[in-house]
Amino acid sequence: MHAADEPLPASTMPIPVDARRKARSLYWRYWTVTQIAEELALSRATVESWRQRDRWDDAPALTKIEDAIEARIVGLVDKDKKTPGDFKEIDLLMRAVTTAARVRRYEQPGGHEGDLNEKVGNRNRGEKKKAKTNYFTREQVEELERIFHDELFGYQQDWWDARDQRTRMILKSRQIGATWYFAREALLDALRGRGNMIFLSASKSQAHIFRGYIIQFAAKVGVKLQGDPIVLDAETLPEGEDLPQLIFLGTNARTAQAYHGNFYFDEFFWTYGFEELNKVASGMAMHKNWRKTYFSTPSTVAHQAHPYWTGERRNRRVKKELRVSIDTGHGRLKAGVLCEDNIWRQIVTIEDAEARGCDLFDLDELRIEYAPDEFANLLMCQFVDDSLSAFKFNELQRATVDSVVDWLDVQPLSSRPVGTRAVWAGYDPQESENGDNAALVIALPPEGPGGKFRLLEKYQLRGLDYQAQAEFIRQRLARYNCTYLGIDATGIGSAVYQLLSGTVRGCTKIEYSLESKAQMVMKAQHSFARGRIEFDASWIDVQSSFLSIKKALTSSGKAITFKTSRGDESIGHGDLAWAVMHILINEPLDGSARPQTRLEIIDGEADSGADDVPAGNGGGVVWGFGAGEGRDQLGWPGVQLRRSGAGAQPARAARHGRVLAQRPLVRTAGEPGRPGARVPRIAAPQQRHHAQAQPAGGLVPGIAAARHRGVRGAGAGFPRVRQRLSGGAPQRPGRRAAL
Repeated sequence: MHAADEPLPASTMPIPVDARRKARSLYWRYWTVTQIAEELALSRATVESWRQRDRWDDAPALTKIEDAIEARIVGLVDKDKKTPGDFKEIDLLMRAVTTAARVRRYEQPGGHEGDLNEKVGNRNRGEKKKAKTNYFTREQVEELERIFHDELFGYQQDWWDARDQRTRMILKSRQIGATWYFAREALLDALRGRGNMIFLSASKSQAHIFRGYIIQFAAKVGVKLQGDPIVLDAETLPEGEDLPQLIFLGTNARTAQAYHGNFYFDEFFWTYGFEELNKVASGMAMHKNWRKTYFSTPSTVAHQAHPYWTGERRNRRVKKELRVSIDTGHGRLKAGVLCEDNIWRQIVTIEDAEARGCDLFDLDELRIEYAPDEFANLLMCQFVDDSLSAFKFNELQRATVDSVVDWLDVQPLSSRPVGTRAVWAGYDPQESENGDNAALVIALPPEGPGGKFRLLEKYQLRGLDYQAQAEFIRQRLARYNCTYLGIDATGIGSAVYQLLSGTVRGCTKIEYSLESKAQMVMKAQHSFARGRIEFDASWIDVQSSFLSIKKALTSSGKAITFKTSRGDESIGHGDLAWAVMHILINEPLDGSARPQTRLEIIDGEADSGADDVPAGNGGGVVWGFGAGEGRDQLGWPGVQLRRSGAGAQPARAARHGRVLAQRPLVRTAGEPGRPGARVPRIAAPQQRHHAQAQPAGGLVPGIAAARHRGVRGAGAGFPRVRQRLSGGAPQRPGRRAAL
């Protein structure tokens, strides 16, 4: 056999090629049919028939991608000498094959997102781990500490340096950042494993100011704190110990007994029953490793906390030879001193705060805004001698409550905080645009004789003209069913009164005189002494406002009046007190109920002079309005008149209401009776009942005559009419209308 006839080695034999598959692959790589036929030495008609029969154009994109990946992988694997780049490309292409297989599984019936993403598929396998709440990493704690120290003023650094003292007692000016500082200090100490932190304030709402500052501080490092109490967790806490809690309490001693930890007592000089509360509260920090921190603006020397501050209480409990003398003067305590009774004390006035870096105040403006004695008390840390005040501090303290806990029927965040119950308001306006502060107070009146006034809201305004003041009052009263608004109508108050008298129900002008001021003060003194006033314990400015009212001689020296102490140019804060007294004076001095006035119409007894009206026409009068009726429907609250035959309503049971004795029931007369006539200037009713009247004619003159003369049968078209005061002779049976 010749060499030329010997078979070639297998490695040199041509590899069979599937021309049809090769043609499809080239077509999917955007070759034309003609180019493919020339490349593979095939007839163009053959390639075209393959394209149409196998529907190459209808193939999905994934199929085309898989074909290209397969061709590339085969080519790389077939190489004898592969470069590192070839191996890397093969690895990437094999990952692409895996991904394509996941897509294929996802497209099959029953496919889901877990087929595409392995992590999603494993998401619901096994027990689900709960995300940690209120959790801080070590880095977050260190960042909070850096922020904390960067933002301290000099006097706050003193508090930080003394944080290890067993007891700290700080007398401070208002608004120098004490609550803000101690909220941050407590959070950092808790995160470093120093135990529970307990916050006591005059009320629950004031205690939650601490909570707000703590939440804001934690948010600076991206931690959202939740819960009440707040339970903390952090990498910096010692292992095996209980997680620390941040507990926020009002001054209800019964709720303070079960806790233990470090406690912070805010505004302790304005807390009612401090002696009893401190006995329980200090028990929470009885262990020697707990700390006690008291801080407050000063109130009066009569407060139960004053002997604690001076050390007198300690001296009363020890033998004479063990007593100590403590200098609590500002000169000694300005920088903070550990005193002889092992209590660390400091006094920080507003001037001290400014000298040590606090640039938040304009002292010259504050000296103008506050009366000298108020500036000394609130900003210079001097105690008040309430023996000079018209009101007793202990009685003011007794009026404080924790409104969040005690007033469950009041929802301050609701659009209607007290529903449809009537409220009263008092407003003491500014004397001028640049004059003293204006004050608005809204209160729930007593539900009966001897009941309590509950002060719901208070506002102070400054720099507004009379129109802006009137608009502000309208907006605040829109949430309530206000039936009385007392306004001091002297000066700019006269303009405010004129703007509100036509739109606010029960708007009443109060003109100041020696007699009227004396009556208002006596009424307030009587109400406080009888425990008939309540307001939230955090309203320190209301207490301070009443304390600022003192007896004084008039300019003539012949009479005694009451004034808010103020300098020639200073501005007092007695405005809140006078606004409250505008509310109280709407009730008689003895706190009794106003007399009731009744209008009785007896069926079947026609007036002899009413010739045009048949006897016994069944006419009746009902005053008041029901829900959804009244001013919006008639243009005046609850008065609607109809002649007989205009659609009488079924008779209703007699319902009696009350009105203020000084308010005339009818201030005009002479409106001719006609179907659907509206009678303006009828006094607002005190009960919300439906209003309808059905005399045959001449209704208004009849009412006026019955009101002013009290005669029988007054007014044409009226049956028999009588008017009596409550407590009089028994009424004859018939229809009655409460006015």
